Amino acid sequence: MLYQAYQFQDDLIAPLRDLARRLQIFSATALWGSGSEMGRHFAAALEMISRFEITHQRPDFAIDSVMIGNRVVPVTVETLLDMPFGTLLRFATDTDAKRPRVLVVAPLSGHFATLLRGTVQTLLRDHDVYITDWANARDVPLSAGRFGMDDYVDYIMHFLEEIGPGAHILAVCQPCVQALAAVAVMSEERHPATPRTMTLMAGPIDPRESPTKVNELAVSKSLAWFENSLITGVPWRYRGAGRRVYPGFLQLVAFMSMNMQRHQDAHRKLYDHLAKGETAEAGKIKNFYDEYFAVLDLTEEFYIETIERVFQKAELATGDLTHHGRKVDPGQIRNTALLTVEGGRDDICALGQTSAAHDLCRGLRPHLKRHHLQANVGHYGVFSGRRWEGEIYPVVRNMILAME
Repeated sequence: MLYQAYQFQDDLIAPLRDLARRLQIFSATALWGSGSEMGRHFAAALEMISRFEITHQRPDFAIDSVMIGNRVVPVTVETLLDMPFGTLLRFATDTDAKRPRVLVVAPLSGHFATLLRGTVQTLLRDHDVYITDWANARDVPLSAGRFGMDDYVDYIMHFLEEIGPGAHILAVCQPCVQALAAVAVMSEERHPATPRTMTLMAGPIDPRESPTKVNELAVSKSLAWFENSLITGVPWRYRGAGRRVYPGFLQLVAFMSMNMQRHQDAHRKLYDHLAKGETAEAGKIKNFYDEYFAVLDLTEEFYIETIERVFQKAELATGDLTHHGRKVDPGQIRNTALLTVEGGRDDICALGQTSAAHDLCRGLRPHLKRHHLQANVGHYGVFSGRRWEGEIYPVVRNMILAME
């Protein structure tokens, strides 16, 4: 009933949002919207009300062009492989130059792959970029079957096969575990599409290192608590009706509760910018929250298995991780260069959790391993923003270039 209660509440609020949007249209010509201080505050209040909404559709990547060398090159998004729970997208550029192919593995943790828009934009300067576009579980019919951790690893391997031999893989946050598992399996099988480099950014390879609030929550409750408290059925109005999921709106609430004061301050700033007519400053905040409030649902099996296998048992770090019953051995990775990246102020994936991959990949020679610690950045600063573009990206680019 949890999802139904949320949907009922959203349905009740929808008319108020609609009314606020309609009043916004007329406020520009009404007396109280003619530029007076009262009018500006009224218009700002209307916009804040109209934005009181969580969306469940993937935003557009909105990457239309990229600067390659000294010219602006158009970018088009192509679908290369469409599977029930995820799609392989390619950001095609109009250039004849041969560029390293990079698969960006996006997190499946309540937000869409567009959360990595900045990551993709930067990578496109020098690379042929692909991304895992995960589906919203509430839109996947029951007939498509289950989707758990093993299936996630399968999807990564299918996507790498589609891209072809000689590619590179870059995983951000939660899927670092599955990306490492996929490369280990492919390496053991000597698969021709095994990637040349593997970049793991702020991911819980060993969540026992410097536990954060996220890690502590995962181990403080039983699996039964997570199943009974957070898992619910998809309402009948959606294609995935009846599928049991961990709703994206719950994940959003959990993330926001970790830094609620920061989000409250951001919305107060947004109101002030709107009331003062500071559209550029307001636009930056609105763009962030348009993305942040776009959420997707996770299948029950993927969420529960992640809690149990990644966080509670730390199976990858302890050597107990299996893929379809077969032991996953990162020591089999011998030719895929490893780069790990951590943020000095990351409160989601703390120091040491990602770099733990170096001990697991014991088959790699020292010159094929590198770790980068970026001081003064939090979790999102690892893969987006000024520090990512100016200091972290050059390290990633050089590692890929070295293995070309």
